Amino acid sequence: MQIRRFGNTGLKVSELCLGTMTFGNQADEGTSFGIMDLAWNAGIQFFDTANVYPLGGGLGQVGRTEEMVGRWIRARGVRDNLVLATKARGQMGLGANDGGLGKKHLWRSLEDSLRRLQTDYLDLYLMHWPDFETPIEETLETLTEMVKRGYVRYIGCSNYPAWQLAASLLSSQRHGLQKFQAVQPRYNALFRMIEEDILPLCQLEGIGTMVYNPLAGGMLTGRYRERALEQGSRFTLDNSGELYKKRYWNDAVFEAVDALSGFFTPRGKSLTHAALAWVLQKEGVSSAIIGASKPQQLEDSLKALDLTLEPVELEALEGAWFSLPRERDLAVARR
Repeated sequence: MQIRRFGNTGLKVSELCLGTMTFGNQADEGTSFGIMDLAWNAGIQFFDTANVYPLGGGLGQVGRTEEMVGRWIRARGVRDNLVLATKARGQMGLGANDGGLGKKHLWRSLEDSLRRLQTDYLDLYLMHWPDFETPIEETLETLTEMVKRGYVRYIGCSNYPAWQLAASLLSSQRHGLQKFQAVQPRYNALFRMIEEDILPLCQLEGIGTMVYNPLAGGMLTGRYRERALEQGSRFTLDNSGELYKKRYWNDAVFEAVDALSGFFTPRGKSLTHAALAWVLQKEGVSSAIIGASKPQQLEDSLKALDLTLEPVELEALEGAWFSLPRERDLAVARR
């Protein structure tokens, strides 16, 4: 497991980050603890969660994932060596101020996340997606105060379009506020739009990138090649299944995965390992978020760390994106 510098900060993170959005819905507490134990023992010291997780849980379950992660951190006594990230923005209740990036909600979200995670600070606090009803200055001023008070070490954003990230950086510079030091975008061999704007901007500004969906929601494992929806997978979950089907469940993606599987199988290599290795070696990627609903899934994904891709294999993965039609709907994805 490589340890990498996160952007231009002094923070060091493992090249793989454990994503926890399955905990509390697709994975019960015992299974979740097993996944975290496996990740930690493999050298993953970077964990990512969010206040609205678990994925597909709805308002009745929000916060459950953070609670599980918090109990594991306390039980294992690893907080000092763990790089812990969580997110805010999503709706946590029915009230008018139970969501968004305004000062009132952000302070409440931070206090609740710290309590659930059983910690007195966050290494990374990420804005889950933009809030176009709240001035970016209000959000940044609030985050700056959180950093000054010691509750947060670094701030960042997820699912921001490049123009919104650039606007936030300009606002930070103009007003002497903390700047986003972390960006969490979607990125994999089947979705590479960030190469056109987000990645170059992050490299220019020295911002660390922690990319999610490196296996395209499981598509690049080849498990869905028969086009059968598996109950309990992210493609069938309430509140998120339709989003993932819109992203990946179409003929063009299935054809691209079939072609990649047909290329790698005769070479004796797993498409899962190849697709993850491809992301990890891409310039500008600090860490890739990998999730699991069973320890065996994570154990298999970890084998990508030992894989060296040959030039012809890299070329095959590079070509997949260019075989797909471009997305017309560029609205911010809400993960």
